[in-house]
Amino acid sequence: MSMKKVLIIFFLAFGFFLPKAIAAPAPKEGLYYEKLTDDAVQCHICPRNCFIAKGKRGFCGVRENQKGVLYALSYGKVVAVHIDPMEKKPLFHFLPGTKAFSVATAGCNLRCKFCQNWEISQKKPEEVEFTYIEPKELVEKAKASGCLTIAYTYTEPTVFYEYMLETAKIAKARGLRNVMHSCGYINEKPLRELAKYLDAANIDLKGFSDDYYSKVSEAALEPVLNTLKILREEGVHIEITNLILPGLNDNPEEIKRMCLWIKESLGPATPLHFSRFFPTYKFIALNPTPVETLEKARNIAIGCGLKYVYIGNVPGHRGE
Repeated sequence: MSMKKVLIIFFLAFGFFLPKAIAAPAPKEGLYYEKLTDDAVQCHICPRNCFIAKGKRGFCGVRENQKGVLYALSYGKVVAVHIDPMEKKPLFHFLPGTKAFSVATAGCNLRCKFCQNWEISQKKPEEVEFTYIEPKELVEKAKASGCLTIAYTYTEPTVFYEYMLETAKIAKARGLRNVMHSCGYINEKPLRELAKYLDAANIDLKGFSDDYYSKVSEAALEPVLNTLKILREEGVHIEITNLILPGLNDNPEEIKRMCLWIKESLGPATPLHFSRFFPTYKFIALNPTPVETLEKARNIAIGCGLKYVYIGNVPGHRGE
């Protein structure tokens, strides 16, 4: 059974929302873009800074230029909602033992070949079933669920920035917390605006070289490091996930450089989660990460002076 069907059954059973037979309203105009000549625009939400001709979309497939106006096509089109333990984000040092009302829309601004949620992250909004939920309504559902927090997760919150920002503002005013699990590929200005309403974030630091980022995600390392530093400056609680893929980003020296950077730039108390890879999407033929590789990485991190280092996706492991 697909993830989408599981979520629909879950919410029909527990009554948090019912599918609506009404069409979604007109698309929402995007934030952080520049109008150019000949009805072209440039999006400034993420470091790709896409130039988008009239009638075309950006790299993410979510932001479309309609007659010189950039629209966020996924606004309110919720493709996944679930109540998760906070530790699943994973956030181990933020409201531990509580639940997060987790939400996503379609799309992503990376092309990770190992994405476990590729069926919704690597799709355009019109390619995935959705339920339209206004931000105010989403907050009410989160409150009714008994959760203390809304989590923007599963796909990439950066590409549903407008929806996340509006929801986060309302949530904060209603006494809820806001957290996100993100690839960290976002520009400084939108990030700093979002950080005013963000309480915690888990950022995927996928590797520690531009070569790795380019090969597996069609992205670059430096913007992610900048995001981590900005979140720290803004007082947002940060935790980091590093998914280790055998033979690709498991070099001990690279892991050591990453850990030293975390210690020096973010502080030794920054929690780091080494996560085990399992075959999926375009890396279906790659073997799972050996547990001993994760244990070696954890020992390296502890040796570098990091205080809170965990092993993920290995149920029952003493490091989890």
